[in-house]
Amino acid sequence: MLNPYASHLGGRDPLAVMARTPDELRRLAAAIGPRIDRPRALGKWSPREILAHLADCEIAFGFRLRQALAEDHHRVQPFDQDRWAASYAAYDAEAALDTFAALRNWNVKLVRSLPSSAMARPLVHPERGEMPYRVLLESIAGHDLNHLAQLEEAAGADLTSRASRPRDAER
Repeated sequence: MLNPYASHLGGRDPLAVMARTPDELRRLAAAIGPRIDRPRALGKWSPREILAHLADCEIAFGFRLRQALAEDHHRVQPFDQDRWAASYAAYDAEAALDTFAALRNWNVKLVRSLPSSAMARPLVHPERGEMPYRVLLESIAGHDLNHLAQLEEAAGADLTSRASRPRDAER
C-alpha cells in the first residue's frame, strides 16, 4: 500500500488539507480545553500527545519533502512513533501547536513553489516501495485527517459524516 491514509483523504486536494490543518488543530484544541491531557481511551494518546506527535511528524515530513527533491530516488527514513512519543510529557499543547503551525506553513510554501513536474518525482519508502512525490503529500494530508478525526472525537464533535473512515491508524 503506497498510502495507508488514502481512505482519509478521499478526493480532497492534499495541499488544501495541509494548509487548513493548523487552523483546524487550534479550533479543536480550544474546544477540548482542559481535557487536553486526558487520553481518549486506555493506551491511546491524549490530545496534547497527538499535537506533539503532529509537530514531530512535521519535522520528519519537512525533511522528506526536501530530500526527495534534492536526491534522485530518495529513500525515506522511517521512524518509530512510539519511541519518539516517549518525550511527549515534556511538551505542552500550545508549544506543539505553534511548532506544528510554523513548520507546516514553511512546508506548504515549499510545495506551492514547486513546478507540477515535481509531483511525479520518484522516491522510495522502505515499507511501501517506490512512489511519486505526490503520494508523499497525500500521505501527509491523510495523516492530518486521521488525527483531526481523533481530536474531533475528543472535542465531542459530531462525526457522522466521517463514520466510514477508520480513526485509529495511529494512537
